[in-house]
Amino acid sequence: MTGRLVHTGQVVLDLVMRVPSLPPVGGDVLAEGTELLAGGGFNVMAAAARSGARVVYAGAHGTGRFANQARESLRDEGIEVAQPQQPDADNGICVALVEPSGERTFITGVGAEGLLLPEQLAEVRTEAEDIVYLSGYSLLHPSNRQALLAWLPGVSSRVLLDPCPLVADIPGEVLDAVLPNVDVLSCNAQEARTLAGVPETTSAAPELAGRLGPSAAVVVRDGDSGCLLAAKGDTRRVAGFPVTPVDTNGAGDSHCGVLAAALLEGADLAEAARRANAAAALSVLKKGPATAPARAELDEFLAR
Repeated sequence: MTGRLVHTGQVVLDLVMRVPSLPPVGGDVLAEGTELLAGGGFNVMAAAARSGARVVYAGAHGTGRFANQARESLRDEGIEVAQPQQPDADNGICVALVEPSGERTFITGVGAEGLLLPEQLAEVRTEAEDIVYLSGYSLLHPSNRQALLAWLPGVSSRVLLDPCPLVADIPGEVLDAVLPNVDVLSCNAQEARTLAGVPETTSAAPELAGRLGPSAAVVVRDGDSGCLLAAKGDTRRVAGFPVTPVDTNGAGDSHCGVLAAALLEGADLAEAARRANAAAALSVLKKGPATAPARAELDEFLAR
């Protein structure tokens, strides 16, 4: 593995609250458990690092209690931090409400991670062997968006875009400017349907592939059904690994991180997607946002 995963997204702190159900409007529920953990873009980077990838965090981070915890978690995973601290803001918080089914609901407050400056990102150099990870959340923050739109056209490495659950809020002209630079678009089924403007997941994948370059590919994550791959006029399904989930928080991030690590290692897209499907299945068996398996655990699971 010669290239690196260069992550341009956001690391926040996840306040994970396990609840019996979502509260009604104006109501309240008692959480059955509460944790404060590094999350957001950290989940993707940790998944890739645990699969053996070299990872660089090129996004913004702040000064304060939450930023300190985020940086400590990055160091623990062996992830390099490229940017200096933002002096006047702490990192943001995402409240993740996890129901007994494992389904999760997010509420995000933005902090220093949404204040990446164009001159900071301009200092980040990439090589052809690298993969740049781009989050749709970045395209919602004016400063991050400005930095990325100026930086992406000069990037020689492959670009992996995960558009995020708020894809409908990304301005159309911004997506039109970004998509020609994307080599792999990875999104969940709901995001794919929203982005493509079609009601069926199976038609969303080829529709999105048609908006990318001729050599680009679309990966649509579809729960325990696996994922759909659309590339070069062909659409196929890579089977998943059905399990009974404990917590689905971070499953898509595990999928993206392991997909990137496998591509960096030279795997073709179908094999990378198979490994990513297995990683996502293993991740939902554990509580917490950053639950991607270590490489040895993933290899053992696939061997069985």
